[in-house]
Amino acid sequence: MMMRTEKRTNLAAPVGSILPRGSMHALGLVILVAIVFWPILDNGFIWDDAENLEDNPALKSLPGLRDIWFKLGATPQYYPLTQTSFWIEYHLWKLDPRGYHLVSLLLHAVAAVLVWRVLLRLAVPSAWFAAALFAVHPICVESVAWATERKNLLSCILGLGALLAYFQFSPPDHSVELNNSPSTSASRRRFYALALLLYAGALLSKTAVVALPAVLLVLFWWKHGRLTWRDARPLVPFFAIGLALGCLTIWVEKHHVGAAGQEWNMPLVDRFLVAGRALWFYVGKLLWPDPIVFVYPRWAIDSRAAWQYVFPVAALLAIVGLWLARGRLGRGPIAAVVIFAGLLLPVLGFFNVYMYRFTFVADHLQYQASIALFALAAAALATFAARVFPAKTWVVVAAGAAVIVPLALRSRAQTFAYQNSKTIYEEIIAHNPLCWMAHINLAEYLQRRGDRAAGLACLETAVATFNRLEETDPDNSAIFRGRGDLNLRLGKQRQAIADYDRAIELDPENREAMNNLAWLLATARDDRLRNGQRAVELASQLGKEGSSANPHTLSTLAAAHAEVGDFEAAVAALRQAVELSGEQVSRNLHRELESYEAGKPWREGPAIASDAP
Repeated sequence: MMMRTEKRTNLAAPVGSILPRGSMHALGLVILVAIVFWPILDNGFIWDDAENLEDNPALKSLPGLRDIWFKLGATPQYYPLTQTSFWIEYHLWKLDPRGYHLVSLLLHAVAAVLVWRVLLRLAVPSAWFAAALFAVHPICVESVAWATERKNLLSCILGLGALLAYFQFSPPDHSVELNNSPSTSASRRRFYALALLLYAGALLSKTAVVALPAVLLVLFWWKHGRLTWRDARPLVPFFAIGLALGCLTIWVEKHHVGAAGQEWNMPLVDRFLVAGRALWFYVGKLLWPDPIVFVYPRWAIDSRAAWQYVFPVAALLAIVGLWLARGRLGRGPIAAVVIFAGLLLPVLGFFNVYMYRFTFVADHLQYQASIALFALAAAALATFAARVFPAKTWVVVAAGAAVIVPLALRSRAQTFAYQNSKTIYEEIIAHNPLCWMAHINLAEYLQRRGDRAAGLACLETAVATFNRLEETDPDNSAIFRGRGDLNLRLGKQRQAIADYDRAIELDPENREAMNNLAWLLATARDDRLRNGQRAVELASQLGKEGSSANPHTLSTLAAAHAEVGDFEAAVAALRQAVELSGEQVSRNLHRELESYEAGKPWREGPAIASDAP
């Protein structure tokens, strides 16, 4: 056995028993986190921090807090507990990044302490070393240094808290006899209710821990070699809540975040290929975390390529091998691997995630799952050391330090990539030069800061990137849509029209291409390029497909109506756009409305849908 079983536990233990004991051990983890992540306090916001924090009207008022909980679409994703934490912080320190980063640092420290407590409760050897690995490993930098990933930290803490509470209700070691006295039963029911509440809170922070009830079943099987109805029955409400909120996340990701269309229409076999490759990618990053990249290259999945089947087949063989070897190795290794894969299951490619537009993998996606393999590694090293160096504690300590110190130094260096949007996009381009999103967003960042020449150069580089992508994937609608947007921004309207036409030809449901083409046909300054009638048809088609309640689409529809002289319909559509935009109404929308009310077409813009998420 790689992992020993736990000592007998008193079920009537007070609530304080689930809180951290061994203050020096906990303090050590907090100090490790502080040393590694202190530089993030000087960092700013990056990427979609703008959408979640800087430009999020829901954070600014009490009605906004109500919308966070009860209005789908009020925030980019439906994670109301995370957004509530942002709402509270906004009213404490507005948009000072230092406050948000300090809270993230402290939350990661709390998560590391809870990892130690959970593993100690499970009697995993070298529990503190496993928690230290989690505290300093470079794959955790993305979750801590990126303000938007507060959702990862909160869901992890609440999920670990749910485990500790549930262990007070039902200890993982079934050798403990249950005390059925009234006081003990009432105490156990309170812990059960607390565990259920914490699990719901974790899901409302981020559904990354949706597999927690299954994790509990695996832990019970690991501890005593079998599962009974007594193990499973109390978890039925957990599974029900997880299923409901998991399905809600999938729906929001598709209908509000935008994970729909040709880019996400993968055959099932391709999804298995992605899953197998992603599993080994994540294991590889835990073993050798270099390079660490914010957006990794997106793999070209081809079910006709035999070598791509090596990844899923090897993953299945590894699991089967560990199962067959459980008599010799113990149940610990197979339990840890199944928990790791189970926690990753929602992000292995079987369900659509908007991020798949750029990459199939990301470090923050294995923040919670990594704990299982950290525990396995720590237990394996402890078992090996006990056999080889039974009386040489200093050798074990030195070996542990030889692992922890390089990881901590690598993580600390990685935090500087998150200083601002410019540094993160430049870091992406350095390791992933074909990431068109990074080129485009870097160009926008530079132009907003007045460096127009550098911004235009980035856009030209992005066009060249799309040209290279077209050579390898000529049937990808997203490539032509993205290049059309760039050509439009560069003033190359004729080339933009050709690109949008090609994108729609390849994917008739490419709403972004349809919207941007309709806008261009309605507002082009060159009379030879304008085609009001086709613009109306495209914009109306978007409405039929359920995209009418969108300020961008309504603005496009208004421009199209105005181009054919129907100013009454143009005014009606744009007023609806203004109403939907709320506090985010731009000066352009008001000027556009004034133009239609005066019976004149709108010629400024273009108000295209941005490539930036």
